[in-house]
Amino acid sequence: MIIVFDGYDLVVYGTTVPSLLAYQQWELTPGQVGTIGSYALMGMLLGALLSGWLAPRVGARAIILTSLISFSVLMGLTALAPNPEIFGLLRFLGGLGLGGVVPTVIALTIEYSPPARRQFNNALMYSGYSVGGVLAALSALALLPENSFRVMYALGLLPLVTIVPLTWRYLPESAAFLVGKGRIDEAHALAEKFGITAAPATTSESRGTMASLFTGARRVPLALLVVASFCGLLLVYGVNTWLPNIMRQAGYSLGSSLTFLLVLNLGAIAGALIASRIADRFGSKPVTVTSFLLAVLAVLSLSLGLPLYAAMIVVAIAGLGTVGTQILVNGYVATYFGDRDRTSALGLSLGLGRVGAIFGPILGGWIASSALGVDWNFYSFAAFAGIGCLAVLLVSNRHSATRQPADHSTATTVSPAVRVDTESKEAHS
Repeated sequence: MIIVFDGYDLVVYGTTVPSLLAYQQWELTPGQVGTIGSYALMGMLLGALLSGWLAPRVGARAIILTSLISFSVLMGLTALAPNPEIFGLLRFLGGLGLGGVVPTVIALTIEYSPPARRQFNNALMYSGYSVGGVLAALSALALLPENSFRVMYALGLLPLVTIVPLTWRYLPESAAFLVGKGRIDEAHALAEKFGITAAPATTSESRGTMASLFTGARRVPLALLVVASFCGLLLVYGVNTWLPNIMRQAGYSLGSSLTFLLVLNLGAIAGALIASRIADRFGSKPVTVTSFLLAVLAVLSLSLGLPLYAAMIVVAIAGLGTVGTQILVNGYVATYFGDRDRTSALGLSLGLGRVGAIFGPILGGWIASSALGVDWNFYSFAAFAGIGCLAVLLVSNRHSATRQPADHSTATTVSPAVRVDTESKEAHS
């Protein structure tokens, strides 16, 4: 439910791009709209890195609650922005909270999932992003023809009275964080309640930090996964921001263009759930490579001037190849690194990968402002999907924390001594 509103708050900008361009009081150019679209993503870059640094210090609950409240309040303020400068500043500040939510929620989902369902549960949780995109597209179809773009941002206040109370009441703290802080009894109570195995006690020096990820053999896989995240996030935010405008330039009506955004996110939900279940069975790497390849093929196909029904099918496949692929990349990072490093690794991959998210809307705006044809949007996005595919292909699974398949039947009953020995070998492999 948290990620639903995270998705809404990000995808909503793409639904309002045509309205912002038509808003005569601000007289925005496509290049300016693309730049403003990147402001929230700049905030997300800093927010993701900050959450990775703070997670071992303050815990998941504090990060998630603070981030959730901040981006909800700032969305409401965005609806009141008097000029483009204030509008962009508020989008940037809201991005700080949005960036803090995602890596923390992914890490918590993986921690509380059985090993045999980690990718699927992560995709199920993160499909909320696409649900939020669907809600943004439906809201735009219903509201924008008769209302200002401001109403779309005002809806971002809803989490304050819906999700925040539920999160405060029901969201558990990370058991690994509690163990690291010496709160062993609380950690084991949560482990027993949710049917997981508590992590072994560690000293503060041995708990995962961002700096520790840059040493040893794992730095190369981490760098490749950062490149994959860069490409995946560029596709997600570039396509979600500019798809309605691109399809209008390609000759489709405004209603059809917004419907494409709806279909993109529906395809992402269904595709990511199916692909992640396959990834749990056969491994993350081959499925993520295949998903990137689907993105290449689907995005290139959109340049062929397809009839409406065929274009809808291809856009649904592109949903898997863009949003769905990034879900798989996030799951790959979360399962590649162990409990002590997971949040920091996700903070790094999503934080540094946000450079791609920032560049995506700017790239679309630059192409829209240039003399290049609309097809160059498709060529550019397909090229980055190909780079992401190559990066994942080069990742070695030798140092993955999940290199050996886990036996779920014994995962919650293993003795503490065996658990400590196993994680020690994985951590120092």
